[in-house]
Amino acid sequence: MDAPIGRFDTALPAPDALDELTGPVADAVRHWRGSVPAEQIVYVDTDPQWADTAVFVQHYGQELLERSANCVVVAGRRGGETTLAACVVLSTTRADVNGVVRRQLGARKASFAAMDVATGETGMEYGGITPIGLPEAWPVLVDSAVVDLPYVLVGSGRRRGKLLVPGKAFAELPGAVVLEGLGVA
Repeated sequence: MDAPIGRFDTALPAPDALDELTGPVADAVRHWRGSVPAEQIVYVDTDPQWADTAVFVQHYGQELLERSANCVVVAGRRGGETTLAACVVLSTTRADVNGVVRRQLGARKASFAAMDVATGETGMEYGGITPIGLPEAWPVLVDSAVVDLPYVLVGSGRRRGKLLVPGKAFAELPGAVVLEGLGVA
């Protein structure tokens, strides 16, 4: 894997770091079925105070910004129905919630889910939500630019630690839909 593992103190294949992951993420790694072997997903230990992307790249290296992705939870509403979904976009962009996301979900209105909803429904910590281990019924909307990278640095389910994941693995997640233009500048 073409990844900056050397800049982190601890880097382990995710199957060897299950105790460092939240329950849903550890279960997803344990039962991984993608064409990319689970051992190619790498857990890197990072300090929770550096979890937010801007602070993270300032501390660990600005070049990581181009290789980092954010996973945000959105809520699409139509009538009395609410659909929760995740969006995975490069950290240099933001999810087009009112355009691409709203249309993809068939919603009249879409917005970022409230923090308590995002953490409660995912079983993950705010600031560390990852697309690996999300509820299987959820759509996981992935910007095509994420899939095109050799690896992507994304949350681990906790504020402590990140996962280095081959980009193509995101397209194989349960509920994954790869979309052009999901991430906008």
